[in-house]
Formats: sequence, structure tokens, C-alpha cells
Amino acid sequence: MMLMLQTPLTQMFHDSYSHMFSLQLPIIEKLVRPIIVYLVLVLLLRIFGKRELAQLNPFDLVVLLSLSNTVQNAIIGDDNTISGGVLGAFSLLAINWIVARVLFRSQKITRVVEGRATLLVRDGVVDKKAMERESLSMEDLLSALHRQGFTHLQDVRRCELEPNGTFFVEGREPARTDRQHAELMLRIEELALEIKQMREQTGGEAA
Repeated sequence: MMLMLQTPLTQMFHDSYSHMFSLQLPIIEKLVRPIIVYLVLVLLLRIFGKRELAQLNPFDLVVLLSLSNTVQNAIIGDDNTISGGVLGAFSLLAINWIVARVLFRSQKITRVVEGRATLLVRDGVVDKKAMERESLSMEDLLSALHRQGFTHLQDVRRCELEPNGTFFVEGREPARTDRQHAELMLRIEELALEIKQMREQTGGEAA
């Protein structure tokens, strides 16, 4: 009787273990699939420019969110086991670590893989060719500047779109005459406050 009860239970555990941990694909394939997808995605993002990483509008965000589902089957294949998932995660982390180490050691390879920053604005003047090359509209640029606290293009000395999709914005320094005028006005205000305090003290002593 005990044997009859244990057999279905043992079979159930065996089936569960097999379903969760028994690889349905060769180990080498589970390791190679994520590496191929990783390298292809890096290449595609390099080709299609930096604006996808910048997520300037909802459409860019939708593309990035959809990429994970698009390549999911290419990464896991027909294997949904825990062992397969762990191997896939290990493969992705390993290739990313290797790429990071290579880029850290070689600036030349970094420039080739990541590209260079694109200068969009210099001294308040927009480079239209650079904007067109990066598929950026004026609205996209102004939105990025507003997020960093700049209202007008005239306030921007330099704006670059970095390879990682972030915007580097440097404000223009006030002209020397403007700084001198501001310092003079501040000094006048301080003197006026001192005179007011002296008058108040003089008036109090006279009373």
C-alpha cells in the first residue's frame, strides 16, 4: 500500500524536477544565444543612433520596452527551465563584463563601439546638420534643455548628445560688463542698507 502511495508522489517530484531543471537545449547553445543577441543589439543601437537611448518621446520608450519581448525567444529558445534561465543570465552578465573590461582598457575601441558625442549647440547656435543626423527635432532639443533648467538657446554655450543618450549642457557665462553691473548693484544695495541702519541708530539716540 505504501509503495503504491509513494510511486505517484515520487513520479510527481521527478516530473517537477525534470520540468524545472532538465535542460531542453544543449548547454553550449544556451550560452551562445544570449551572446549573439547581446552583440546584435549593441550593433543595432550603434547604427540607429543615440536618440533611442535618450528616450525623448513615448515612441522611443515603446521601442526599448518592446525589444526585450522581441528577442526573448531568440535568447531562451524552447527552454523555459530554471537551469536554462540561470545559464542565460550568466551568459549575458559574462559578455557584458568582458565588453566593459575591453572598453575600459582601450579608448580607441570605446570610440568605435560607443561612438562620439554629437555637438548640437555652440554659443546659442544650433547645428542643423547634427540635429538631422541624430533625427532630433527642435522640440526634442528644447525639451532636453528645459529639463536641465535652460529656457532659451541664447543661455546655452554648449550642448552635446552623449553616446549613452544623455545631454551635456553648459551654460554661457555672463559678460564681464554684466557681472560688473551686478556686483555694483549689490554693493549699492549694501550701502543703502548700512545708511538706513545708521539713520535709525542716529534717530534713536536723538530721541
